[in-house]
Amino acid sequence: MALPPSSPASARDFSPADAHDARKDVACRHRRSERSALPCLRAFLLSLAVPLGLAIASAGSALASCQLLAGGGWITEEEPVHLAVLERDQVGITYVGHATFEIETPMGVRIATDYNNIHQPERLPRVVTMNGAHSTHFTLAPDPGIEHVLFGWNPDGGPMDHDLTVGDVRIRNLQTNIRGWDGETRRLGNSIFVFEVADLCIAHLGHLHHRLTQDDLARLGTIDIVFAPVDNASTLRLDSLVEVIKAVSPRIVIPMHAYTYGSRESFVARMASEGFRVETSQTPLHVVSRATLPAGQTVLVLPER
Repeated sequence: MALPPSSPASARDFSPADAHDARKDVACRHRRSERSALPCLRAFLLSLAVPLGLAIASAGSALASCQLLAGGGWITEEEPVHLAVLERDQVGITYVGHATFEIETPMGVRIATDYNNIHQPERLPRVVTMNGAHSTHFTLAPDPGIEHVLFGWNPDGGPMDHDLTVGDVRIRNLQTNIRGWDGETRRLGNSIFVFEVADLCIAHLGHLHHRLTQDDLARLGTIDIVFAPVDNASTLRLDSLVEVIKAVSPRIVIPMHAYTYGSRESFVARMASEGFRVETSQTPLHVVSRATLPAGQTVLVLPER
């Protein structure tokens, strides 16, 4: 299958200087993402809102915490913070295979990531996201019954921006550059898709090929769960991936895209050495809510379905 065309030359490339700046940005954001203030604010506002819980819940689903940062710059003490009432609803995450996960929301909206017509969930998804690296991350012939097909790149060149609400989930993307098979940069060829649902922010890094800048991290916001490609070959090398994960600072990291021999094991061992807890599930389905997020940063290994 032919690769999608590149985006125009107006998009930025990433140089060694960018990588150096990104490392500085990591330290800056890590200090700012300690979330020491947010839990207290959430608890305080929730205590005020509990008596009105039923009435407020009927008005719509909760806003995820990453919306606080994704709309602009960093939150400071001088800036107003508007937090929605937190809901305790659960989100189902099933690892289908390769880079495909099924995300099911409390209202039953089903989403399949990096949908490719090869690794398919058992039920037809309502929404699919795709990335343009190669044909194991997209299909040009998705099932016509899929309501929303979201490309992470623009086949005609240029940006491809999504900000879509379906039922109780908001889906948005952050475009990044990738390398083609010829080694040349394909600008805006990948998207990090972010799913905001039930007061959780879930990010799928896609076919990420470079570290993230401070602007990228600000646009992502506070991420709770990350799906990370751990092949250590065609996407990020292990050292760079670890830097990205530290910069994003999620509570749960779920490895994916482990098609090279020993890559998942190497990733898990490295993250354990970085202080992450490691949990291995016996089932590809993981049900999570904000209330059940681990206290410490955790690598959760899910088997393919």
